[in-house]
Amino acid sequence: MATYQNIQQKKEEYRVYLEKQGVIDALTKGLVDLYEQPEKPANDGALEFLKAALSGGADPKVTRLEAEIEKLRAENEELKAKVAELEA
Repeated sequence: MATYQNIQQKKEEYRVYLEKQGVIDALTKGLVDLYEQPEKPANDGALEFLKAALSGGADPKVTRLEAEIEKLRAENEELKAKVAELEA
């Protein structure tokens, strides 16, 4: 019986540790965010979504905006090249 109590005590200590470190809240928030997605990620997308949520910076909106910025930068470079060509 002492072994069972020891295991339960260690589990509780570990749970408290995870709670104090914010791990439980982070996992819960990531899972809630995934649940609230209107279109669920396909295949390994759920795992990737959780990895991104836990890494702290890969909000789908941020990812979309970063892609848009990159596209606009490329377009800007093309337009600069055309302006330089027309000025020459």
